[in-house]
Amino acid sequence: MRSRAILPTITAATLVLAACGSDDGGGDADMADAVETYAEGVEASYEASVESAEAMDEAIDTFVDDPTEENLESAKQAWLDARDDYGPTEAFRFYGGPIDNEEDGPEGLINAWPMDEAYVDYVEGSPDSGIINDPETYPTIDGELLESLNEDGGETNISTGWHAIEFLLWGQDLSDDGPGARPATDYSDAENADRRAEYLTTASELLVGHLEDLEAAWDEDGDNYRAEFVALDPEEAMTNIITGIGELSRGELAGERMNVAYSERSQEDEHSCFSDNTTADIVANATGIQMVLTASYPGGVEGTSVLDVISAEDSELAEQLAEQVDVSVAAVTAIPAPFDQHLADGVPDDDPGRATVLVGIEALEAQTPTIVSAAEALGLTINVT
Repeated sequence: MRSRAILPTITAATLVLAACGSDDGGGDADMADAVETYAEGVEASYEASVESAEAMDEAIDTFVDDPTEENLESAKQAWLDARDDYGPTEAFRFYGGPIDNEEDGPEGLINAWPMDEAYVDYVEGSPDSGIINDPETYPTIDGELLESLNEDGGETNISTGWHAIEFLLWGQDLSDDGPGARPATDYSDAENADRRAEYLTTASELLVGHLEDLEAAWDEDGDNYRAEFVALDPEEAMTNIITGIGELSRGELAGERMNVAYSERSQEDEHSCFSDNTTADIVANATGIQMVLTASYPGGVEGTSVLDVISAEDSELAEQLAEQVDVSVAAVTAIPAPFDQHLADGVPDDDPGRATVLVGIEALEAQTPTIVSAAEALGLTINVT
């Protein structure tokens, strides 16, 4: 993931809060229980992501074997479905865990953006651009090559992950009111169709493999990162957990993923620009924050939540945080899709759709100091941008 300055926003909007309650608990035992619940929830979340990514991979194989428009649409839908499962897992980042460990974390291979499309394939006005159309330099397309080329020579030189696959399915988004419209014939009759197919299937297989590695890192029965995580002092583990949602809330989601595109009115800075899935991405990320706080993980995971631990120390603060997160999820859910319609130069700031983007940004920003205060109530110190 790139790193760039976060632009300032306007004073937070006044928000209507809904009532919410939390269970009482007590001390370090509850914190340790919450850490265990979190670890179980992370495993369940990555398991769900792997399952839907495997379904996407199968749909892509079907399309490549029989490149019809119908099979292309099925592969696109499978990407969208898998993306919904991946989005909430972004709340497990930003503390040096398996996904974004500085030495070998695969996050940049999974979800890096924005992407220079011409690095991979043809774009408007440049029919011969990209790895796919350069068999002389890259005679063989395989996983080792694609990984070695990812972010090689520049952070927008993205060759793997969700957005490389997205571009290969949808193509450039040249439409004013819809996603990209890559034809299925790109995989049958077009120049380098066979290389394009090889690239797409290889990128999909790589993504599944990286997600499987994350699932394995959090497997309950493994000698792995999860075993180390639950063995940490509960306060250290909880610091990591709260840091993850705090950084996602403001620095990453409100800032990097929303405010940059909003303030610069730049479609290139929206997350899933080829498929017009950015609004759904934002909702999934915001829901991930709520998921971690409330322990509402997939697969029926049950146990002590982070909010339970906060409530044991300060029930009013826990209630305030729960209410603010409810509001932020509702606010981003209210943003009309597609997201890029709110970024055009001619759209005034008081346009109803564009206004909802700002409300969502401000709601995420408003809850972040409360997340920091909740950590402080537990005797923890977190640093978020």
